[in-house]
Amino acid sequence: MIAVFQGRPVYLRDVARITDGPEEPANYVFMGFGPASKTDKTAMYEAVTISIAKKKGTNATHIAERAHKKIEALKGHLIPSGIEIMTTRNYGETAKEKSDELLKHMLIAALSVTVLIALALGWRESIVVAVAVPVTLALTILVTYLYSYTLNRVTLFALIFSIGILVDDAIVVVENIHRHFRLTRVDPETAIEAVDEVGNPTILATFAVIAALLPMAFVSGLMGPYMRPIPMGASAAMVISLLIAFIISPWLSFIVLKGEKPSGEGQEDESRIIGRFNKIYEKNLRGLLENRKKRLHFFVLVLILLFCALLLVPLKLATVKMLPFDNKSEFQIVIDMPEGASLEETSAVTREISDYLKRVPEVTNYQSYVGTASPFNFNGLVRHYYLRSGSNQADIQVNFVNKDERKAQSHDIARRIRPPIQEIAVRYGARAKIVEIPPGPPVLSTLVAEVYGPGFERQMEIAKEIKEIFATTKGVVDIDWYVEADQKKVIFDVDKEKAAYHGISTEAVSRSLSTALNGTVAGLAHVARDKEPVELFVRASLPERTGIDRLREFSLASASGSPISLAELVTVREGIEDKTIHRKNLKRVVYVVADVAGTEESPVYPILKMGKAIKKLKLPEGYELKQYSAVQPWLEDRYAMKWDGEWHITYEVFRDLGMAFAAVLVLIYVMVVGWFRSFTVPLVIMAPIPLSLIGILPGHAIMGAFFTATSMIGFIAGAGIVVRNSIILVDFIDLKVAEGIPLEEAVIQAGLIRFRPMLLTAAAVVVGSSVILFDPIFQGMAIALMAGEVASTFLSRTAVPVLYYMLKRRSPDSGTSLDGIQKN
Repeated sequence: MIAVFQGRPVYLRDVARITDGPEEPANYVFMGFGPASKTDKTAMYEAVTISIAKKKGTNATHIAERAHKKIEALKGHLIPSGIEIMTTRNYGETAKEKSDELLKHMLIAALSVTVLIALALGWRESIVVAVAVPVTLALTILVTYLYSYTLNRVTLFALIFSIGILVDDAIVVVENIHRHFRLTRVDPETAIEAVDEVGNPTILATFAVIAALLPMAFVSGLMGPYMRPIPMGASAAMVISLLIAFIISPWLSFIVLKGEKPSGEGQEDESRIIGRFNKIYEKNLRGLLENRKKRLHFFVLVLILLFCALLLVPLKLATVKMLPFDNKSEFQIVIDMPEGASLEETSAVTREISDYLKRVPEVTNYQSYVGTASPFNFNGLVRHYYLRSGSNQADIQVNFVNKDERKAQSHDIARRIRPPIQEIAVRYGARAKIVEIPPGPPVLSTLVAEVYGPGFERQMEIAKEIKEIFATTKGVVDIDWYVEADQKKVIFDVDKEKAAYHGISTEAVSRSLSTALNGTVAGLAHVARDKEPVELFVRASLPERTGIDRLREFSLASASGSPISLAELVTVREGIEDKTIHRKNLKRVVYVVADVAGTEESPVYPILKMGKAIKKLKLPEGYELKQYSAVQPWLEDRYAMKWDGEWHITYEVFRDLGMAFAAVLVLIYVMVVGWFRSFTVPLVIMAPIPLSLIGILPGHAIMGAFFTATSMIGFIAGAGIVVRNSIILVDFIDLKVAEGIPLEEAVIQAGLIRFRPMLLTAAAVVVGSSVILFDPIFQGMAIALMAGEVASTFLSRTAVPVLYYMLKRRSPDSGTSLDGIQKN
């Protein structure tokens, strides 16, 4: 009983229809299966998704395994029969798969380098390297642990990357001990003498490589923490490998090489191929040293090769991108219907897209979330997908068969299915975007234009013009903006004087309308057969709240108790719903977002095109729309825009890597000046650094790979290795000149004798990097190291001796030496 009217009790059933049942649906979640599913199901099923996240510092693989065991244990009693449970996303399994694959690659790389040394020097010498590699890796893992890095994909890549360069010290030391044992005798004194001969240049060369790596640890932005383990881990590996090369390798070399018999010929054990190559090399090098015209022709040829390699970038044969596309086993389809669309309308377009996914061969299953957000990942967190809710929004999480069981990469699948899905969406007036999991740090979108300025309306107008430029640019897809379409709203203006006359407040009118439209919880009912209290939810029936006329018929109780129609108290008018205002760092911003696909896979090139078009925009305010890349506009008194998204990270990373490369050059120059006590010799030693581009850029073009941030890391690291080889060459020339050998002969001997350790060093880098050549993310680093090392090794073997010969012949005691400065 809720009241008494004219002496009679009024029960709730007299004024309301009471039902005990489910609430009106506010969202739908369905699960469907594709052709690649091992479960033979064709229908869509209602589903409930439970998402489990791990705590920081815990192992995702172990948590996933324990969760599966717990679910199996609960089946049959807490989980009743007939309820089917499927795992649709398991990042613990993915992490284990990737780490196991990388551990396998690391083992293959270590064994390959050992086999390389065995083939080049002999099985005894390979024992030394076989010991050096695991000891160095074990100590490097200890260092990464002390740095609080976990054993993840990036740190494992750092270890694989290190294998190719950490054996350099051991190779130089072992090869020189092997050569000295062949030349003279086998005893500890000879081993010490051999180590002493290459000791100082090896130390300098190792620190040159470290100097090339460490500045990369200071890359800022989102990519900083992502790539920092590579320079930190590789630098630690280089220091440890140097200690092992001077402590363990000489001792072990003496033990395993005791059986060597001195022959008096240091190079007699060379293969016929290297022997013939050395004869050709010696003949050509003598010709270059003796003939100025030949030297000129040689350097002109090298410059032409370098120019042709650099020309590949503007010709787009070698394209620049932040990170390449990864081959994931999932992506997401984000659907936006016009504002005001009903849940059923959104469900209809979602269902039709789902029916299309049933015919995509690589799809195992998919989950549709209509009116609610799907369980989000890191990418969804940055893109604010967890905030998606409302009758006009839907997500579809699509899962593919394992990458080993399909030929197409996930990006190729996304490109293939985008047109049919967007065709379906257009028929319903919806916008459908295919969102791939990014290989690196997530961003709001691949292309993001942020519009700033003093007036919100003008910001939207400018953003609309930019959106049209996006639409007319080739290769730009999934164009959208963070501005809702005009949505009609109905405003009830309360006649306060009339309402007060009847004893009804404005708040009472608002509360009554809210209860009728949205409902309210009036209390809880404790029902014996239910485990939990049941909400008493009060709401007008659907027919009664459909349409403005029906709402106007609502009655409210006046102060006297008599009903009064809502129509007598309010005036109804129509308006437009206010737009959502977004802010970034407290500055009002309007976003225009898009993706790239088709002919333009990198955002760099569309942005360069669109930047020119945006520059031509004529603002009524009488000034040009200024474009920013790295920072927001300082003030909001003028209209301006900023490029964000993947471009911002690309700009930031390549800028920081460029600064790191400049720091590398300065550090290496200072160290080499300190050692050789000359300002010009370091220029000779560093001259081959750009020559590695002769191999790197064509290598990317031939492989059809993007020149990425990891490619730049490989180029910078390769610069250290190039300098290392040059230092060993120049130091050997000085050593022979000090022994009284003529300069020309010393230059030729350096090229002949030091070629084998240089070749072995390059081969070790190539072999060590080959295991990551087909990894989607680190392929660029592998190509840069492999192709760069091959090109620079063969070119620097000629360029450095010739340049050093020209320098020393012209001014053997030039005033550019530090000794000369001190004497003066």
